[in-house]
Amino acid sequence: MRLPRSHVVWPAVIAIALFVLRLFSNQHYGFHRDELALLDDARSLAWGYVAYPPLTPALARTSLELFGDSLSGFRVFAALAQSIAAVLAGLIAREMGGTRATQIVAALFTALAPFSMVSGGLMQYVSFDYLWWVLLAWLMLRLVNSGDARWWLAIGAVIGVGMLTKYTIVFCVAGIVIATVATPLRAHLRSRWLWLGVALSLLLFLPNALWQWRHDFISLDFLQFIHARDVRIGRTRDFLVEQLYGNAGLMALPVWFAGLVWLTLSKAGRRYAVVAWMYLIPLLLFVIAQGRSYYLAGAYPMLLAAGCVAIEQFLHRQGPLRAGYALTGTGLLTVWVTVMAIGSGLIGLQFAEVNSTGWRISRAAHDNFAEQIGWPELVEEVARIYHALPPAEREHTAVFTNNYGEAGAINLYGPKLGLPTAISPVNSYWYKGYGATPPKTVIVLGDSPEDIADAPAHCEFAGRIRNRYNVPNEESEDHPDIFICRDLRIPWPQAWPKMQKFG
Repeated sequence: MRLPRSHVVWPAVIAIALFVLRLFSNQHYGFHRDELALLDDARSLAWGYVAYPPLTPALARTSLELFGDSLSGFRVFAALAQSIAAVLAGLIAREMGGTRATQIVAALFTALAPFSMVSGGLMQYVSFDYLWWVLLAWLMLRLVNSGDARWWLAIGAVIGVGMLTKYTIVFCVAGIVIATVATPLRAHLRSRWLWLGVALSLLLFLPNALWQWRHDFISLDFLQFIHARDVRIGRTRDFLVEQLYGNAGLMALPVWFAGLVWLTLSKAGRRYAVVAWMYLIPLLLFVIAQGRSYYLAGAYPMLLAAGCVAIEQFLHRQGPLRAGYALTGTGLLTVWVTVMAIGSGLIGLQFAEVNSTGWRISRAAHDNFAEQIGWPELVEEVARIYHALPPAEREHTAVFTNNYGEAGAINLYGPKLGLPTAISPVNSYWYKGYGATPPKTVIVLGDSPEDIADAPAHCEFAGRIRNRYNVPNEESEDHPDIFICRDLRIPWPQAWPKMQKFG
């Protein structure tokens, strides 16, 4: 069905304004450690990687082809994904019966959600996973309202693309399955279109599934390791509490909660109960599985849209008091959205000077900006150590990194400084090996003095990682020392298979 232009113009204006704002914001600071690894993977396209499915590296490769290694250009698709999600939130409100004003408000709340603000500024798979959740909610509502079973083809296509983005989309799919069985949509179980949609999703996912099979389902080992680490260090402990403020934001809590209540308890809302199932089932599964709070972020735009519709319908029922409520509500909404915009902007936009008050506010909420600082300085220090070696030794020297951010930084900034390609046992880097010729000398990053003492080689301190802003982050605080190791006592062909690690 073709949408009237008037129903998408203002949400689109909001989305475009947000996109332009991010183009300017996203050129500050530097590449995040996750983006540095993604840059490397984008140069070596495959149907799978240890840490994620192949779609995000493919989009990153497209960014490289279009914009080179421009920081803002590299993040274009992430910014675009968040802008599209805002438009979709407006369309979701429309499917639930919201007026044009309600659609605009739904788009605004989604655009200003803290998670969306942050993920629109980083080229990571979570940005696109978020979009697929929102798109699936809209498609399911189109299915409910139209009764046209052919929408299952679009739903299946998005699920397949979602599986090529982030495997946790299966939690959203679980919600869709339960929603189908628990609502009148169960009649579609007899429709060939539903099963064609299932087949399409599996067909799209097939290349990555084959890659996993050929690599012994290595991503399952990775996910088990990362999950155990997150549970061990407490990253999953406050999952439920963080749902109140971490994804849609504390200011939006009354709105999305009103939406959830409306969907489950009101006669008008129960028609769209599929949306409630798409939230409650993943919520329950993530609690059981001990997921991280942001895994559910993509479920909130549909609740925000429902909440906006619920509030609109409440005001509409007030009869003679409606005009007064509308005037008061407009003023309150303006203040509400302004405060939310300021708060989310301080948390999510990359405008504040490093170490300024705005920087410290964002740092209190997350560490993503801090992890963008200091990479060129790290590579410069490695280059100083490398070029201080005798020429004959340099010919047989490798740069060994213990995390993917260091490897990505060496491979991005190192060629201009004469450094060799980094070797690393972490994630997909392990498959690339240690080079055609086993190195005799290794410059090691990411180890502590205690860890390096156990290395089967003679290692000595060679330098320390610093950044010009003195920003504490993983590189400058957790493992700032750089070492040179020689006389490896175990041959590389024997040692490398045992070095594989995840991070």
